[in-house]
Amino acid sequence: MTEHIRFGDVMREVGIDQTVVSYNDLTPKPEYDAEGRVKPYVARNLRLAPGDVYNLLSPYVGARFWDQVRSVLPLAVYLVLFQILILRQTVTDSWVITAGMGAVIVGLMLFMEGLKLGLMPFAGEIGDRLPKRSPLPVVLLIAFLLGIGVTFAEPAIGALQAVGAGVDVSRAPYLYALLNQWTGTLVLMVGIGVGAAAVLGTVRFLYGWSLKPFIYAALVPTLALSVYCWRDPHLAAILGLAWDCGAVTTGPVTVPLVLSLGIGIASAGGKGGSSLSGFGIVTLASLFPVLAVLGLGVYLSAVTSPEAVIHLAQTASAQSGAAQPAWFETTPGAEIIGGFRAIVPLVIFLFLVMRLVLRTRLHDAGIVAYGLVLAVAGMIVFNIGLSYGLAKLGGQSGSLVPAAFLSLEGVRGSPLYMAELGLVIAMAFAWILGFGATLAEPALNALGITVENLTQGAFRKTTLIYAVSIGVGFGILTGVLRIIYDIEILYLVLPGYVLAMALTAVSSEEFVNVAWDSAGVTTGPVTVPLVLAMGLGFGGALGAVDGFGILAMASIGPIVSVLLTGVWVSRRHRRRMAAETTNAQLVLAKAEGIEG
Repeated sequence: MTEHIRFGDVMREVGIDQTVVSYNDLTPKPEYDAEGRVKPYVARNLRLAPGDVYNLLSPYVGARFWDQVRSVLPLAVYLVLFQILILRQTVTDSWVITAGMGAVIVGLMLFMEGLKLGLMPFAGEIGDRLPKRSPLPVVLLIAFLLGIGVTFAEPAIGALQAVGAGVDVSRAPYLYALLNQWTGTLVLMVGIGVGAAAVLGTVRFLYGWSLKPFIYAALVPTLALSVYCWRDPHLAAILGLAWDCGAVTTGPVTVPLVLSLGIGIASAGGKGGSSLSGFGIVTLASLFPVLAVLGLGVYLSAVTSPEAVIHLAQTASAQSGAAQPAWFETTPGAEIIGGFRAIVPLVIFLFLVMRLVLRTRLHDAGIVAYGLVLAVAGMIVFNIGLSYGLAKLGGQSGSLVPAAFLSLEGVRGSPLYMAELGLVIAMAFAWILGFGATLAEPALNALGITVENLTQGAFRKTTLIYAVSIGVGFGILTGVLRIIYDIEILYLVLPGYVLAMALTAVSSEEFVNVAWDSAGVTTGPVTVPLVLAMGLGFGGALGAVDGFGILAMASIGPIVSVLLTGVWVSRRHRRRMAAETTNAQLVLAKAEGIEG
């Protein structure tokens, strides 16, 4: 019998140096007791030299460490070089900031690995088993509670809470109250918004509904409530915060955990094979929190007056000045408590769902426990680095950029350039920051690969990446101009989303899903605190009431840019198909003429 072997396979086998080792040489020799029976073999514990430990751990740790370095370092270098070379200002507390940035990198490395090993197995197991063992109301209730839990565990939420102290209570009492006196309620309402998005997104997956009606149903009341708040001078100050909250929620915890549950439910219901499975839930998770925060602001204005907020803030300030803060209210105690509060309740909830509802055990419990320890440690280290690294550097750079075109106290020689040139420099700084930060976002690359596969190459990965990055760049640029010229945020948000809704109406379902979800991948755990700190520093230098709204514009920008790109891609694809059809008809007609 003849066997055909490829020549390449023969050459590969010939070129490999092989050493045949007998299996008997690898196994221990059997030992017998006095009665001639084989003694059970007990393996000795491995003893590793320090060099062996290093060789085993360095590839594992190194790959994860450099992933975070590539996300954090370019932004930090850009800010430092811009401050030194363009603004001609030294970096204050450079060693503290450097140590803080190192803590951010290490914290993100630990947290992301802990998320993958400790939290994601829970979501995957629950998403796969829950729809098969529980009725739909129970499934939706758990999805709602999970949405609340993941919000508290989102790293960027800590950045949002950290900026409250910089708000002037006399100028924006309700904004101050939400960020200081009502902080826990604020995060809870954001979580309720994410939970509601998880429920509706899950139902949409299950029944295969279009995303467009959900977008209209979420945006219309949100914009209407924004107009209502804008008409009240005190409530108008919370608009920037509310729209920024939508960007903060779609981070590395919320998206994978909620998506795992939603796609698992869709798969169990026989709907998971659709090419659109997984898209859309991020959109709802970034719109519903805005509505929830606006509703909280309206409720706050109904139960208390601005004067009462100011009086309470002054009383609390006087008491805190006289009293020594407790250990858990200062660094690092606050970060340690915050890390446990963010992760442990979520884990307890997921564990109770598995044991009481699903009545199952988690596989590889030791690895999961290891991942949870990493997640808690990473959250703590990240929060410490956030206070001393990202927030400090972003606030410092943001407060110095206006010196390019304005005279600022404490900046020698300001304005550093002519007004027009300095303004152009400030605009270029904002655009490059948004473009570069988005271009380095790992989640965007993964989204681009998915979109290219789903559209069969019509919407290329590079096209999507540049469309999103350009959109974010112009979004952050618009947000900075809002602070410089003190533009009402409603004047930017309202036309931006009206344009997005108009483009949604004329776009195909695939591009709508991709465009609205693309806004979520741009707001990672590095970008959010950096942009927040920069915006507040900018606002503080210019005497603005607040520095919110930049993240909101950074969310609108990519939606519009990707929808416009989708319209262009669709038209180009239709023209190409029409041209190919015409050419085929001409060839066919020519062939028929020759035969005739």
